[in-house]
Amino acid sequence: MEDNIKKELKICVIGAGMGGLCCALALAHYGFENIEVFETASNLGFVGAGIQLAPNMSRILDRLGVWKDIEKDAVLVKETNGASDGELAHVDLDYVYETYGYPHMVGHRASLANGLYNGCKAHKAIKFNFSTGLKDVISFAPKVTFTAVPRQGEPYEVECDILLAADGIKSNTRRDMLKLLDVSADIQDTDQAAYRIVLNRTQLEPDPELLELIDSQRIVRWIGERRHIIAYPVSNNTVYNLSTTQPDVNFAAARIETYTTKASKPAMLKVFADFCPKVQRMLSLVPEGEVCEWKLRVHAPLPTWVHGSVALVGDACHPTLPHLAQGAAQAIGDAAVLAVVLTKLPDSSPETINKTLRVYESVRKERAEMLVEWAAASARELHFGKGAAKEERDRQFAELKAKGGKARVPDKWADADVQKVVYGVDCMKVAEEKFDELYKSM
Repeated sequence: MEDNIKKELKICVIGAGMGGLCCALALAHYGFENIEVFETASNLGFVGAGIQLAPNMSRILDRLGVWKDIEKDAVLVKETNGASDGELAHVDLDYVYETYGYPHMVGHRASLANGLYNGCKAHKAIKFNFSTGLKDVISFAPKVTFTAVPRQGEPYEVECDILLAADGIKSNTRRDMLKLLDVSADIQDTDQAAYRIVLNRTQLEPDPELLELIDSQRIVRWIGERRHIIAYPVSNNTVYNLSTTQPDVNFAAARIETYTTKASKPAMLKVFADFCPKVQRMLSLVPEGEVCEWKLRVHAPLPTWVHGSVALVGDACHPTLPHLAQGAAQAIGDAAVLAVVLTKLPDSSPETINKTLRVYESVRKERAEMLVEWAAASARELHFGKGAAKEERDRQFAELKAKGGKARVPDKWADADVQKVVYGVDCMKVAEEKFDELYKSM
């Protein structure tokens, strides 16, 4: 690519979540000079809790120059186990670093987001437009035009050469793209919801068993019928993160736009009343009034992620259940591949841009959708309550324990064969090596 193309192209990114921030950062890293990010929120005061930092994510962040700062606040994970009142199985994760070059770590979502944002701020090519969202896409090509709506002020039109829509599962860009293509890909209820909980070290210190958890380098998953809790320390072992999955009750009659609700602490305790005493004591520490529940939704696979000079990114095109711990990693993978392929643009014509964006889709779509299905399958397997399927799962856990963690893991994210597929594929390298062949086939 000639340098003047990188100077001339105006690229707009919708959304400043993990995928959007990484799009902007990766593009600037590869030398693009006119990048604008539009974010509905007034600032990046990120909410949320823990996040798993898998090697396929760390590899990309390291190449973009931000991993070291994110890593400083993370916790190295050396082991994981599945537990009820007793341990079902244990898997040593030291081999992850030896095999993939990066360890499996966990951190706070805010640390990851701030690391990406600080990386972006180091590039003068990136301009942020906070308190401003995308209302609709007016034109997908030859120039992209969309309506930007500031929280204060009048809507205005924005024109750009390329639009990368990382605007989440409720993406207005996806809505307009599918409408234009006369395609339906409805948001789908999963009949699952989640509590996301963070407990500070001071809350756990009076209880030796809970203090041992926050001082560990271990991810624990407690498993019950149609429910589980996954938990681990973050922020240099100063915060203990718990994320649950349980049947959706509170959202059953909710509007499709509703994703979060204030929840009842007694209701939360009732959901996990048959879990072990250690879990009961942790959940009891959550202050009344601070219990929030998230509805877990996905949408049907899309026929395409690209139209004209517009591409969808992350949850806008492949939202996933959290059970493979790959949601943010896959959005970051999308962003990295987009930067790799766009830097290979032979010219800046709309036709060339569209073909190049379709190379991105070709590299990423099948793989991302496979991992979405694996995450759903992991939930199905974990949540068996009784019958032959549960007995087979528990037999596999028993075999895993008997063989010292050297057997199939029913909890897919910890399974070595699954990790080989997820962690072992370098999506940026794939895009580099296959670009010419894929571009010619478009």
